[in-house]
Amino acid sequence: MKFAVRSRSAHGLAGVQGPARVHRRTANVQGRFRAGDVAVLDHVDMDRETAQALIDAGVVAVVNASPMISGRYANLGPERLVEAGIVVADSAGPEVFDRVKDGTPLRIDGGAVHAGDTLVATARALTDEVVRDEMGKARSGLASQLESFTHNSTEFLRREEALLLHGNGVPAIATEIAGRPVVVAVRSHGWEEELRGIKPFVREQRPVLIAVDRAADALVGAGHKPDVVVVTGASDDLPSAAVLRKARDVVVLVERGASRTATEPFERLGIRALRFETTATTEDAALLLASAREASLIVGVGMHATLEEFLDRRRSGLASTFLTRLKLGPDLVDAAALPRLYDGAVRPRHLAGALVAGVLALVAAVSVTPVGQQWVDELAPRVTSATSHLIDNVEGMLP
Repeated sequence: MKFAVRSRSAHGLAGVQGPARVHRRTANVQGRFRAGDVAVLDHVDMDRETAQALIDAGVVAVVNASPMISGRYANLGPERLVEAGIVVADSAGPEVFDRVKDGTPLRIDGGAVHAGDTLVATARALTDEVVRDEMGKARSGLASQLESFTHNSTEFLRREEALLLHGNGVPAIATEIAGRPVVVAVRSHGWEEELRGIKPFVREQRPVLIAVDRAADALVGAGHKPDVVVVTGASDDLPSAAVLRKARDVVVLVERGASRTATEPFERLGIRALRFETTATTEDAALLLASAREASLIVGVGMHATLEEFLDRRRSGLASTFLTRLKLGPDLVDAAALPRLYDGAVRPRHLAGALVAGVLALVAAVSVTPVGQQWVDELAPRVTSATSHLIDNVEGMLP
């Protein structure tokens, strides 16, 4: 992890410095930043996943045109950035994009953003104290957000009643799922550790692997082959074409009533894309697909279970996530919990241990019988003689 440090420019000016990398949209920041960059963004209520991607990229500072914490939700991104030692200046205003071009050398000192000797933006320096204060205020307003969430859940249930209750609209895939365990992988903070934790389960149970968006690339990089890839058609988070071609099924989420043009980009790449018309999030659509095809067990990798993470990650899809979890019920297991529940299949060493324990128990039982006692009396002198002979040989070898 790269921690930002204060430095001085050739003119003796304090501040953190680096080339600007300007990206208004932050739906996916993977691969857009390099170590030493200053990320110039416009992201209200930054979530932890985006923040972690910036940290992993090695940026030294983040200049955000909008507030990092608007007060609507207790989002976790700003806290993560500050903990990592990255300099954060937010509420810089939309004009920062007119004054800063990609590659412009920037210097951030507190809330002042300089390009050379020119002050291009006056922002708010996001410190530990500011984050704690803003997060406290955001948490106090959580009750009103939950009321809104209840209304959204009702609307989502009305729209997706047939899908949630009867599985209507789920595409017919070539991969056989019925009666088999399924692993649904979502790329998020800490998901690699979860994937490593279920490695024995994947190796021994050979589940169907369903990858969501760019998790397909990451699964291939980890040595796995996704059977099904579920993506959003109009998204910047698509896996590589090579990985999509290797999957047996590619399911594309589209709006209800969308024309055939929604899947044409995939067809031009030689990929047979199956339409899935739903307003559910990509992650939830993958879970509903596995459930509708009668998976025996669904293991979720990279999914979020706590209330803070739940509200932080996909605010626009809260109703979808909540109702999908209710639909799946006990069929869904979090990957973080699986290692505590599944210790692997019986291995040869387990059988060897049981055999040794059985033999010892048999010897102990026989030794207390008259016949066993007779065997002990006959073997004892031989063991004593052999031991004495061994000791004499060892002593003879010593100088």
